[in-house]
Amino acid sequence: MSKEIKNVCVYGIGGVGGYFGGRIAHKINTENLNDMEVYFIGRGEHLKYVQEHGLKLITDNDEFNCFPNIATDNIRRIPTPDLYLLCVKGYDLENAVSAISKNVSSHTIIIPLLNGVDIYERIREKLQKAIVTPAAVYVSSSIEIPGTVRQKGQEGQIVFGKDPEYQKYNYQPIAEYFKQIGIKASWFENPYPAIWEKYIFIAPFSLVTAYAGKTIGEVLGDEKLRTLTEEIMNEVILIGNAKNVDFAENIVEETIKKAQGFPYETKTSFQRDYEKGNARHEGDIFGGTLIRMAEENNITVPVIKEIYNKL
Repeated sequence: MSKEIKNVCVYGIGGVGGYFGGRIAHKINTENLNDMEVYFIGRGEHLKYVQEHGLKLITDNDEFNCFPNIATDNIRRIPTPDLYLLCVKGYDLENAVSAISKNVSSHTIIIPLLNGVDIYERIREKLQKAIVTPAAVYVSSSIEIPGTVRQKGQEGQIVFGKDPEYQKYNYQPIAEYFKQIGIKASWFENPYPAIWEKYIFIAPFSLVTAYAGKTIGEVLGDEKLRTLTEEIMNEVILIGNAKNVDFAENIVEETIKKAQGFPYETKTSFQRDYEKGNARHEGDIFGGTLIRMAEENNITVPVIKEIYNKL
């Protein structure tokens, strides 16, 4: 069983969705891929600007004006897509899945591009239909002003793999779509080691950048904060091991090297929300989830608890 990907809905057009959605729309428009369509689901002033003027995507090398086939805040106004790129924050996940459930078929594929190691399970609690591929995303991007998304550093990358409930599904058309559309994507039979590898990066840096009020570069340059970050990474590894996830022996060292590849001034999305005083943020995704998993497996995580409680 498989299905060729032609119509894609990017649900959430903030930093992540704006980057990937913009790339898809620009590719479709500039190469006249008339048999393909892309739909944006957004909200507020950002959506309004995109509806009137298109989305402006700025990278370190290029600037694109990107025009989706449809941009709306009502999922019922788009055709049922072959693929959803789910690009909301963790605190919006439940509402997004509820909306998607109103416009989905059993053959629709959902790739969740948001932070967390239990996102697949959270989606499956609310949605039995569709194919959901566990996934992770690497990209440094954010809304600069309404209608404009700014991406910095390395090209965005998606990692994804089999839906545990659809082991025999043919996932090749998804990989072929990303290749055709020009998006860097890596396929894994078992995506969970890759998802946890991303989590070992994003959870500690999110907690420490928000706690210290420092960018990723500043954290790396401060011996105490860097040590604190590494201690959290080691606690995350203990939890992952309890979940039967194997990590490379040098995973902490490699994760630090990966962080060094980001621009010095990079802030985590959690840090940006926290500094704005937003009541809704990803704290539970990075702190609460880890503490609950640790308690379920009788693991002590004193550093995570200390930083999370201070936040």
